Amino acid sequence: MTDLATRARTLLDLHTAPEILVLANVWDVVSAQVVAGTDGVRALATASHGIASTFGYADGENIPLDLHLDMVGRITAAVDLPVSMDMEAGYGDAGETTRRAIGKGVVGGNLEDQMKPLDDAVAAVEAVLRAGRDAGVDFVLNARTDAFVRAGADADRGEVLTEAVRRGRAYLGAGAPVVFVPGVVAREEVEALVDGLGRGKVTLISVPGASLPAREMQELGVARVSTGPFTQRVALTALQDAAAEMVAGGTLPAGTRALN
Repeated sequence: MTDLATRARTLLDLHTAPEILVLANVWDVVSAQVVAGTDGVRALATASHGIASTFGYADGENIPLDLHLDMVGRITAAVDLPVSMDMEAGYGDAGETTRRAIGKGVVGGNLEDQMKPLDDAVAAVEAVLRAGRDAGVDFVLNARTDAFVRAGADADRGEVLTEAVRRGRAYLGAGAPVVFVPGVVAREEVEALVDGLGRGKVTLISVPGASLPAREMQELGVARVSTGPFTQRVALTALQDAAAEMVAGGTLPAGTRALN
């Protein structure tokens, strides 16, 4: 477990470094190897949507946990970098799921609150951190609040922000090192989140065509930015475009590289 403890410490340090931690989410062994082999990449994170989609399941804990963990274990075994797992909402037992994830070589993870009663959400955060301590690992929990992604289209964004900060502070108070707030892309909302939770405490997702560049997030005090399902969609977009070009009588892109 010493190696896992070292990887966990490395991952935690990456969240507190002056430079923003950029994570291009992966979904299988070859995507993990390609990303891990990219200059500047210091850690990996899986995407539950991407792994579920790989096996033909919709996101939202529809993929069996055993199958999900098997793929994550294959990823951790294939790379030498710290790996964080998207554990969704914990599959009904956040502590046990964390214990099993650590057994697969995982040293950090996302946990959705799904806007459950705050006491229940905090208890799940505590269960994850306790599982890490029991395993001798300083598990890097990216505690996610779904305040924005579950807000209605006509919701008052100011009120949603207030709730996100309230929940985020509770998770930080329970020991989570960072808080993940998907659904936030506007500069003023990013600034408000950092103001409410602290510099180096907020993590975001990069949305194509909408989010700020990573360098600007860093200037605002964001600790981490990940890509969720979007890296897989980038790959699939390239695949579909290449197929369409071939079917139309063309050829594959000249810049294609032998990455596997």
